Amino acid sequence: MSIIVHQFPCLSDNYGYLVHDPASGETACIDTPDADEYLRQAKMQGWRITQIWNTHWHPDHAGGNAAIKAATGCTIVAPAEVERISTIDRVVSHGDTVSLGDVAAQVIDVSGHTNGHIAYFLASEGKAFVGDSLFALGCGRMFEGEPAQFWDSLSRLKALPADTTIYCAHEYTASNAKFALHADPGNDALMDYAREIDARRAAGEWTVPFPLSRELETNPFLRADDPEMQARWGGDAPFETFAAIRAAKDNF
Repeated sequence: MSIIVHQFPCLSDNYGYLVHDPASGETACIDTPDADEYLRQAKMQGWRITQIWNTHWHPDHAGGNAAIKAATGCTIVAPAEVERISTIDRVVSHGDTVSLGDVAAQVIDVSGHTNGHIAYFLASEGKAFVGDSLFALGCGRMFEGEPAQFWDSLSRLKALPADTTIYCAHEYTASNAKFALHADPGNDALMDYAREIDARRAAGEWTVPFPLSRELETNPFLRADDPEMQARWGGDAPFETFAAIRAAKDNF
């Protein structure tokens, strides 16, 4: 039986994720923005939290670690930077593998938003949990990293199978769509996507998760290596085009 992903909103615009493996009975929290809500949701599902998989150190991603560990005795798996705000039982970095029962997840370096940010790719399930590195029609702010570093990170996500389902941490899609239309006018696939987003949000529906394939066509940050985007935004190298687009989004 495949894993089960239970998604729920928490804080102001975060999504929480509980990933459950029915075969082993194990359950992992993907980040911990709100400890009380994670514990409540796990109880509602009848699941026992056995692990936490953090993507990066920000409090809205690792702030609930201590409370959830105290309540459940779970194991905290995280990049070293999480030690800024939480103890860690197992430090992981790019190329490592973590497991939920017999289901393996590859750890991918997606630094740029923070310098130690990681994602978890479950190849057998076709799912990736990317924290704040990639959003629907957007990417994270570059708080700690450099453009070339962040572009390399996004390139690693671009290289995943196109049918991968992406689970990001925030519902930013409507605002991201407004900037994307500014950054990449005339992209028919993007215009269709933006209309769909408006309709879904008006109906109170979530826009996350989303297929990587659609982002490859429409996300301006993933299209920084496209000649049309380079001509529009400048830059001899994709990371320079990415830097220009990211700077524009920061001031949009």
